[in-house]
Amino acid sequence: MNHWIIAPVILPALLAPLIILLMRNDLLLQRVFSIAGTVALTLISFALLWAATVNPPEVYFPGDWPAPFGIVLVLDRLSALMVALTAVLGLAVVLYAIGTGWDARGRHFHALFQFQLMGICGAFLTGDAFNLFVFFEVLLIASYGLMVHGGGRERTRAGVQYIAFNLLGSSLLLIALASIYAITGTLNMADLAVKVAALPEGDAALMRVAAVMLILVFAIKGALVPLQFWLPGTYANAPGPVAALFSVMTKIGAYAIIRIGTLVFPPDTPATGTLIADLLLGSALITLILGAVGVLGATTLARMVAYAGIASMGTLFLAIAAFTPQATAAALYYMIHSTLATAAMFLVADLVLSRRQDDSLRHSLPPIAQSGLIASLFFATAIAMAGMPPLSGFLGKLLVLDALRDQAAIVWSVILVTSLITIIGFARGGSVLFWKSHASDEVVETAPEPDPLAFTMVIALIGALGAMTVFAGPLMGWLEVAAAELHDPAAYIAANRLPGSE
Repeated sequence: MNHWIIAPVILPALLAPLIILLMRNDLLLQRVFSIAGTVALTLISFALLWAATVNPPEVYFPGDWPAPFGIVLVLDRLSALMVALTAVLGLAVVLYAIGTGWDARGRHFHALFQFQLMGICGAFLTGDAFNLFVFFEVLLIASYGLMVHGGGRERTRAGVQYIAFNLLGSSLLLIALASIYAITGTLNMADLAVKVAALPEGDAALMRVAAVMLILVFAIKGALVPLQFWLPGTYANAPGPVAALFSVMTKIGAYAIIRIGTLVFPPDTPATGTLIADLLLGSALITLILGAVGVLGATTLARMVAYAGIASMGTLFLAIAAFTPQATAAALYYMIHSTLATAAMFLVADLVLSRRQDDSLRHSLPPIAQSGLIASLFFATAIAMAGMPPLSGFLGKLLVLDALRDQAAIVWSVILVTSLITIIGFARGGSVLFWKSHASDEVVETAPEPDPLAFTMVIALIGALGAMTVFAGPLMGWLEVAAAELHDPAAYIAANRLPGSE
């Protein structure tokens, strides 16, 4: 048994209360321990990623209770990848927050940040559907505090909306899990894969209802139409580094659908058939269209970035909806890209906002300090988000298009047209921010304190997107193996050592 599997959950779970109890009045000490903990989490996640690469799926049994009676944590390529992605993004965000002083604008930022990492990592590692709900609640409670960090009426109002939508999702998830448990007598995902496949015909209708409720829950987390309304206001009003961290939270919805849709409810399951794929396809198309139109029509920079995030989720879910190994591998590549690109875009937006009177895109404002460097960063992140060469967004969309070549022509048309709309939207926003401002006779606004650490983190995220392009071949080879394992979950099920499986 690999005891390191539980480390991404235990490490931030222990560090967060220590920060609250022993360091709450010492910001410097909080920063030191938060950075050290996140660096340790990153190193552990890379070690787990290597273990998942060279070994078959591994299961950790807390308390040595066997599945399905005990709650299990499962390490495979997908869970290891998502934990590593979370750790890398978390390290960039915490360093950015320290570099800009965001962590000093409210109490308990670093404790909430560690609790957030605990919940996200736990959600990716758990092999139990009820524990998925538990980790959802942990990360959501932490995100509520981070959302309103720094205060303000608009931020508080957006936080209330965010809480309301997620409480709805939590309630639906509980109802869905209760229904599934009533039918199968288990919530262990490997055990569910076995029992749902052999479900009597009389229970199929109720199982389909439960599956639809699960999809609705994950659609809320992933900002899929018609349940995406919470995201623009929430992300646009959240502190910049918090919004950047939230870019991986929407991927939890995508991760859950990949996991459930390939393990418990694959398209060849008699009880649900292609129900999940059919629901996702139409919703993803509308989500992509809505996101692109939102980018074009956004009146503020923060909302433009938020709508770009919605559009990227639409593209991601189009690939997921195909439920083929090729499409899943493309989805995983695009998931990594969109997480890093969206986070970088939110950080660039925060750099702009810290140097302007407001973030309106309706009128020009005086030029900002360091406009050349920030304009370059905006240009690079806009290229990544829109899917233009030479960054990984271009390759990601090509992979998705190639994987969907057997779909209806409307899928290709929507992806290509919305990409053009997104490019136009970012070009419009960039011209207002960095070109029209120079036509103003007003003086350049005073720059805040220099924050080279913040700029370094944005550049590092953009560099990671460039590395994804350079090493796309080896990365896709690794992801194709991960996708093949997802669509042939025999090893995942065997790792749980279920009764009667040996």
